[in-house]
Amino acid sequence: MQSKEDKSAVELRAQLDAVRRRLDELTDEVARNDDKMRRTQQRELQLMQADDLDSLLGVLLQGLRISYGLEYVSVVLCDPDYDIHHLLLANGTPAEDFSNLLMVESLTGLAPQYVALHQPWLGSFAGCDHQMICPGANGIRSLAMIPLKHRGKLIGSINLCSSDAHRFTRDHASDFLANLGTIASFCVENTVNRARLLRSGFTDVLTGWNNRRYLIVRLIEELARARRDQKGIVCLMLDVDFFKRVNDHWGHAAGDAVLRELAQRIESQVRASDVAARYGGEEFVVLLPDTEVASAKLLAERVRKAISATRFDLPCGDTVTVTVSIGISEVHPGPDDQDLKTIGDSLVARADVALYAAKSAGRDRVIVAAA
Repeated sequence: MQSKEDKSAVELRAQLDAVRRRLDELTDEVARNDDKMRRTQQRELQLMQADDLDSLLGVLLQGLRISYGLEYVSVVLCDPDYDIHHLLLANGTPAEDFSNLLMVESLTGLAPQYVALHQPWLGSFAGCDHQMICPGANGIRSLAMIPLKHRGKLIGSINLCSSDAHRFTRDHASDFLANLGTIASFCVENTVNRARLLRSGFTDVLTGWNNRRYLIVRLIEELARARRDQKGIVCLMLDVDFFKRVNDHWGHAAGDAVLRELAQRIESQVRASDVAARYGGEEFVVLLPDTEVASAKLLAERVRKAISATRFDLPCGDTVTVTVSIGISEVHPGPDDQDLKTIGDSLVARADVALYAAKSAGRDRVIVAAA
């Protein structure tokens, strides 16, 4: 028979073993949490150290995928005015160069969670709901959507995808992911603002349009894209008719007012994806990617009519009718064309020749350069 003392000793040892096991479990949990915290801090530090949009997108797309050990990561950014799109292009890295980056004009209809995505959403991956934000994902079973915000407004999400159905569930805590989203949102805003500042050297102060320097950079990029996609690109060159008369009669302040209003009227007719720039003086250039001459001529006529249809208000209280002459040229770069600068110079020069042909023919008209 086992004595009471022996039974007590056995029970005590069992309790001690249970305490040791629990202590080991807690120690392992602390170690896992420490490791998780360390890796989280490393991710956040990488985000904050990204000094431009290219680097930041690389950390978000590739860095997070590798760090989390995931099969797929995508980033959705709402860019209705093509602002981020243009900033990336100005830096020589178009959005299309980033795998799994989706630049959209609106979040509406992309995923049902966008209706009220205030905190990270974790749950099962459903193709009918999530395929549009993760178009290249295969074999994905769970998903974490981390909101990206700008001044409290949802502008997109980081989408972490796993083939493990239990990796992201609604039962998991999402504090780390929420903090990651906050830092990523701040970093997106910070790098966009920095890119805008760098791009300020490409901006015409008077009109707020891009300047000639920016146009030269974008022209090469658009020609490279047209060559790759086997598409055409059209150049519109516009010049104000008898602009010197405005300056001579009402002064340069009136001339400046006309140019600012003129830029706004042109801008109201072109697409956000088009490249518009003040070329110099009273000359403006609009590049139309993936556009044929017939469509470009229709657009040019709309621009011409939008300018001449309504008189321009001057600072002195007077009004003046303004007309423009427009020259059009086009080019279809071939796959073997390497000297894009020469092709771009020729495109602009031929539009300039067509412009002066329009002026010689009586002004306030559109003329297409000979093929």
